[in-house]
Amino acid sequence: MNRHLPLVALLAMVAGCVAAWLFAPAAFLGAYLATWWFCCGLVMGGLANVWVHNLTGGRWGEAIRVPLLELSRLMWILALLFLPVLIGMHELYPWAPRASAGVQRWAGELPAQSAWFKNIWLTPWLFVVRSVFYLAVWTLLASLSRQPTLRRSPRFSAASLIVYGLTVSLAAVDWVMSLMPLWYSSVFGMLAGVSQALAGMALAALLATRSRPLPPPIIFRDLGNLLLMYVMTWAYLVFTQFLIIWAEDLPHEIAWYIPRMKHGWLYIAWLLALFHFFAPLLILLFRNAKEAPALLGWLAAGLLAAHQLDVWWTVFPSLPVGWLQWLWTAPLTTIAFCVAAYVAAKRGASFAAATAAGAGHV
Repeated sequence: MNRHLPLVALLAMVAGCVAAWLFAPAAFLGAYLATWWFCCGLVMGGLANVWVHNLTGGRWGEAIRVPLLELSRLMWILALLFLPVLIGMHELYPWAPRASAGVQRWAGELPAQSAWFKNIWLTPWLFVVRSVFYLAVWTLLASLSRQPTLRRSPRFSAASLIVYGLTVSLAAVDWVMSLMPLWYSSVFGMLAGVSQALAGMALAALLATRSRPLPPPIIFRDLGNLLLMYVMTWAYLVFTQFLIIWAEDLPHEIAWYIPRMKHGWLYIAWLLALFHFFAPLLILLFRNAKEAPALLGWLAAGLLAAHQLDVWWTVFPSLPVGWLQWLWTAPLTTIAFCVAAYVAAKRGASFAAATAAGAGHV
C-alpha cells in the first residue's frame, strides 16, 4: 500500500484540481498558471545557467550542471501540463472571449498606435500556435542540451541563450502580461528571463549545498556571487519599470500597479523588496556568508520562496478574483505540482534502477 501511496495522492490532487476548475475556473486557472510558470522557470532558468557556464567556464558550473541537466528532462512534461491553460484560455484572458467581437471591445480602449497590433496579436488561434511553438522550442533545447556532442558546446550554448531570451520574452508577454491587455512594458520580457535565471541559480545553489561530498568553499563563493548579480539585476529592472511607468503616469500603463496597491498586495510588494533584494544583498556582500554552505542553502531556499511570491504578485492581481479564492487555489496547485514532481522522480529512479539491473545481467 505504501508503494502506491504517492500515486493515490496524485490522483486525489488531480480530482481536487478538476473540482476547483469547475467551481472557480478563473481562480484555479490563475493559480495553475502561476505554479506552472514557477516550475518552468526552475527548469529553463537552470538550463540558462548551464549555457552560461559553457561560455564562461569555471569550476562553479561543474557543481551544478548534472542536477540541472537532469531536471531538464521534465520539460516535455511541463509542456504537456500547459494544456489546461490553452483549454481554459477563455476563462483566463479577457482578450479571448467566446464571442469573436470581444477583442474589438477591449482593443478600442487602447491607444491608436497599439490597438491594431494587439487586435491581431492577441487572437486565440494565434495564441495557441505561439504557445505550442515556445514549448516545442524549449523542449528541443532541453533535449539537445543533454546530447554528448552539444552538452558543452559554446556555439550551441550561445545560440540557445539567444533563442531562449527571445522566446521567454514573448512567452511572458503572451501568458502573463496579456492577463491585463491594456497594459504593456518593454522591460517585462527581460525581467521574466532574469527572474527565471535567478530561480534556476537559487535551485542550483541549494542542491550544491545538499550534495555529498561538499564542493570546496570557493565554489560556494562563486555561486553566491552569481546569486548577488541576479538579485541586483532583478531589482534594477523592477525599479526601472516602476520608475518610468509611474513618472509617465499614463492611465493604460499605471493600470498594472493600481490593483497591486490594494487589498494587501502593497504589503506583498514590501515583502518582495525586503526578502528578494535587501536581505539577500546584505548577506551576499560578505565572503564568509557566501562560503558557508548552510547559510547559502537557507538563503537560496529563501530566494526560491520569494520568487514564488513574486510570481503570485505578478499574476494574481491581474485577475478579478478575491483573496479568499487565492488562499485555497494557490496551495492546491502548488501541492499538486509537488506531488506530481515526487511521483515523476520516483518513477524515473525506478526506471533507471531497472535499466541498470538489466544492463548488469547482460
